[in-house]
Amino acid sequence: MLDTLTLSCHLVRRNWWVYKKSFISNISPTLADPAFMILSLGVGLGAYMAKVQGHTYLQFLAPGLAVSTAMFTAFFETSYGFYVRLTYENIFKAMLTTPIGVTEVVLGEFIWVALKGALMVFGVCLVLSVLGLFANPLLLVISPIVGVLVALPLGAMGLLASCYVRNINQFQTVYSFLIAPVYFFSGIFFPVEQMPAAV
Repeated sequence: MLDTLTLSCHLVRRNWWVYKKSFISNISPTLADPAFMILSLGVGLGAYMAKVQGHTYLQFLAPGLAVSTAMFTAFFETSYGFYVRLTYENIFKAMLTTPIGVTEVVLGEFIWVALKGALMVFGVCLVLSVLGLFANPLLLVISPIVGVLVALPLGAMGLLASCYVRNINQFQTVYSFLIAPVYFFSGIFFPVEQMPAAV
């Protein structure tokens, strides 16, 4: 087990080296998307809304957008990212010629996605706390744990999708009918109690 973990960490290290080469362009969408959503919906639309569960709409929206960062990060990393590394770059074929096996590849991808989800949520929450949208500083401390808990199941969905798609364009279907509904109906934009029970 220790050997498996050690070998998996080599894959994580490799992913980090590749990721940090274009660090600014890699984190830009992760930080920009929630920022624009907060400006357009939280500040713009929120000015016309009453309080939601005792909070301003901006305060209600902010934590959900932070968590959705882990969701998108994990899914896109393990779907498009994994597929490209598998199919076009042949990274995993090269790894399999070393002591790294399939178990280490899958475990390494999950460790990488968990770390990435934790860091992305923490980064967004840090920005939100500077803006005064987190009343309790303890929320900032536990945000990486929430990031991991969201990233792992969404990462699993991405890996499963990678196993079944026949070409990269089919990820759009998975996104449209699985990830987008989770995003829009998960309680980020409105309390889930408002939805009909069937939804």
